Amino acid sequence: MFAGIDEVEWASMEHAYGPADDVPELLRGLASADPAERESALDGMYGAVHHQGDVYGCTLACIPFLFELLVDPGIQDRGCIVELLTSIGGIDLDEDDEEEIDEEEIEGAANYAMAAAAVTAGAGVFFELIADEDPAVRLAAPLALATLHSHPVRVLALLRERLPVEPDEEVRMALVEAAGRVALRHRPLAGRAAEWLSRLSSREYGPGLRLAALAQLSRCSPDSLPRDVVAVVATLMRELRSVPPAAEPPQDSCPLPSGDPAPHTGTPTLVGQLRALSAEESAGRSAPWSADLLRTLHVGLDDRVAERTALLTDQLRSTDPWQRIDAVRMSGGLIRAWRGSYEELVALIGVQLADPEPRLADAASHVLEELFGLAAPAADALAARMAADPGAWVKEWASGPPGLGSTVKALARLGDARVVPALAAALDRPEVPHDVGFVIGRVGAAAAPLAEALRRRLAEVRLDESAFDRASPLLGGLTALRAGEAAPEVLRMLRGAPEYRGEWLRTAALRALGAFGPAAHCAVPDLRALLRRPGTAVATEAAEALWAVDADADTVLPVLVEGLWADQVHDRRAAASALGGLGERAAPAVPKLRALLRHEELWLRVDAAIALWEVTGRAGDVVPVLLAAWEKNRHVRVRVAECLARMGAAGAGSEAARVLRAELASVRRHNAMDGGYGSHDTYEDEKLLALCRRTLQGNTGKGTTS
Repeated sequence: MFAGIDEVEWASMEHAYGPADDVPELLRGLASADPAERESALDGMYGAVHHQGDVYGCTLACIPFLFELLVDPGIQDRGCIVELLTSIGGIDLDEDDEEEIDEEEIEGAANYAMAAAAVTAGAGVFFELIADEDPAVRLAAPLALATLHSHPVRVLALLRERLPVEPDEEVRMALVEAAGRVALRHRPLAGRAAEWLSRLSSREYGPGLRLAALAQLSRCSPDSLPRDVVAVVATLMRELRSVPPAAEPPQDSCPLPSGDPAPHTGTPTLVGQLRALSAEESAGRSAPWSADLLRTLHVGLDDRVAERTALLTDQLRSTDPWQRIDAVRMSGGLIRAWRGSYEELVALIGVQLADPEPRLADAASHVLEELFGLAAPAADALAARMAADPGAWVKEWASGPPGLGSTVKALARLGDARVVPALAAALDRPEVPHDVGFVIGRVGAAAAPLAEALRRRLAEVRLDESAFDRASPLLGGLTALRAGEAAPEVLRMLRGAPEYRGEWLRTAALRALGAFGPAAHCAVPDLRALLRRPGTAVATEAAEALWAVDADADTVLPVLVEGLWADQVHDRRAAASALGGLGERAAPAVPKLRALLRHEELWLRVDAAIALWEVTGRAGDVVPVLLAAWEKNRHVRVRVAECLARMGAAGAGSEAARVLRAELASVRRHNAMDGGYGSHDTYEDEKLLALCRRTLQGNTGKGTTS
């Protein structure tokens, strides 16, 4: 085995962590009889040789040796090697990808192409492995064939032939998944695959296989789904509940070796940790793979929000806590990406807060935390959960500052006054949770009694290197409450900000003083002193605060105009926004603001346009700039909509009205991303929808939006 491996010039190649001269040892480790050594070698392959999916020269050089391991029945954990080869050879670069590649990435793209060619050339091996004695190999082989083999008609035929004789239920579902992959990669075969999948979804097959077929059908041919798909899937899920839980966690395609009761106790590997997490997640489930099938089905149903909501609503009424955990998690993904009517779904998520299974209650509270106002149907359930578990009001972490518990945050984001005792308790802790200031801002006037505690704790903050971390949540809370009586304590922060993160502390203090308005008059001399370096961030921030406190336009205006030419775009944006706050008193800055409407930075154009309207009250030059930015960058839409709502620029038949109606007609949230999300995404999108409706209804005026 490994003939010629020492003749390869490994040392001349590199992987993610330097010279690749350790690759032969990793390859030999994959062939080891020691399970710990195999795990460590696999970890090294994914961590260095195929780091985050990258393909290096040494990755290419490994391919022949990986195939050599694969065809040797004496090698253990060959399912892992099938998966590794599938990952190495399965990266497709379409035309859009190729257009985005710069010169530095050309070599990497060439490596991907060579890897795909090399693995595809040897993909015939997977035909034999689909009937291998090792079920883990059989589990990985179908997807490898669907992804890598160059004759999809043969692959689809083999999948159909193998299904009736395959004894393992999970492997049978892998065969079905591979058929869906073939249909997606080779669209001319979609009809043929859909016809087979439709037959598999009929009543003559078991519930797991039928659910797998429906999931793949939703991906490759959603129009072929049964009209009553919600009722069909609900019935299948009820049938799956009657399946006895597995005595042991089900095997995946890369299991811990038989006879090895637990991961080895040496250096932990990422592979080992992932296996342990998978085993923990699967333990006690009757059909641990059903969650993946349902997620696939939801992806296929895409914008059919009503049907997806009905599926989850039914699942949340299940007697199986694991099915409800899966439903809660999937509900979060649905609401996060799609607009719809979720009152009943959210109320059912709230019901889970009282469940004795802690993982279910925790999952529900985390989803509700992200929903802000949409969590209203669960408000009473949140309040009951919070009252029943004071120990969860604050979450301690192994590293970093404490944070508020998700139930507390969810209730606070509803503006519910019942959360105030929990916030008061948090302020009495030795270390105040880092997010308490943001939360107080959501509660509003009901949190006013907390001002005295915030002020007291701020007075206790030492002006050392930890000053910002300690003071930031307190300043945030005082800013939200506009607690002007705390001006002396805030002024102490401004005057004594240490060198470490001092600029951050000054910014937070200046925002607080600005929020206090005339109540912070004692800070005027300090604010004026900070104006001495026009064009800097601190001068702009001080000028904005001084305007709020003293309304001294003659002093503030020159500083803000100078700020329009600051070195950093962020600072120029801040100056433009501050000038808008001056209204007509900033008229001398109009030519400079107008010039910024042509700036290359989109966000600066938007801020300058909004400021120009706030100063002049004329929308003619401003609205086209705002609407162009709206179309170019979806993330600017809330900012633009706020301005359109204040100016009332969406008259019947106007371009602004057309844009706003198109936004309201979209089912997908404007900021939804594939593969990632922000904690405030749902809130921002719901805010956008409210602004669009308000503007189209003609509710105008210069009031602020919440």
